[in-house]
Amino acid sequence: MNIDLSINTDLVRHILTRFIRSEITRTGITRAVLGLSGGIDSALVAYLSVEALGAENVLAVRMPYKTSSQNSLDDAGRVIDDLKMPSLTIPISEMADGLISREPDMSNMRKGNIMARCRMIVLYDQSEAFKGLVVGTGNKTEILLGYSTLFGDSAHAINPIGDLYKAQIRQLSRAVGVPAPILDKAPSADLWSGQTDEAELGFTYEEADKLLFLLVDQRYSPEECVEAGFAESFVQTVARRIRRNHFKRVMPPVAKITGRSVGYDFLYFRDWGT
Repeated sequence: MNIDLSINTDLVRHILTRFIRSEITRTGITRAVLGLSGGIDSALVAYLSVEALGAENVLAVRMPYKTSSQNSLDDAGRVIDDLKMPSLTIPISEMADGLISREPDMSNMRKGNIMARCRMIVLYDQSEAFKGLVVGTGNKTEILLGYSTLFGDSAHAINPIGDLYKAQIRQLSRAVGVPAPILDKAPSADLWSGQTDEAELGFTYEEADKLLFLLVDQRYSPEECVEAGFAESFVQTVARRIRRNHFKRVMPPVAKITGRSVGYDFLYFRDWGT
């Protein structure tokens, strides 16, 4: 089955830069802060944000842990140099190790979550210092699969690329001029030495994108996806991840007692006095 994930990069670029500009400036703020990992997602957001707001109004923050790859730092530096944007490098090793060192046998998953939440603290501190909103860098594939840390890399004020699959991120990144070394390397959250997203997930982004497109955008049932040629075990794995990680995609549910519950009834413009 031929599944076409191609996008009109000129149109999407226009929509996303306008989104960044309008969503930030409507708050009375004119600046943005983002974590720059050296990966393709954050690089793309940097290029879009600079185009939307001007380089001087976008702060890139590199937040290495002691096991982080030097290549990642260097790749982030390529973006900073190319865009001529202000930047900070704030190591998180001491902060994270204050908790990690308490349990020598802590799993990599727990360590990675701690690192992600330390980076969130740094970004929101710089948000106040720089007077800019934190811009998210998670793509649609990661969001649907739950491949993020709640209150870590999933914490942000706006997310311009959250409706683009990884394949579409690559298309748009080429169009805006993200450096080739970033485009060509294996996706990694750089949470520990040798870690890659696809090895951790157990399947490739290319496979996941196509299946997610059918399940989510085309509203195929799992059975129809199997009929379209996907392995049943793969379909079940992905569908289970989508269901299991739903809580990461919504605000925490509030137990409904009254007739005007926050998040259920109290959510219209008139509730804001407008």
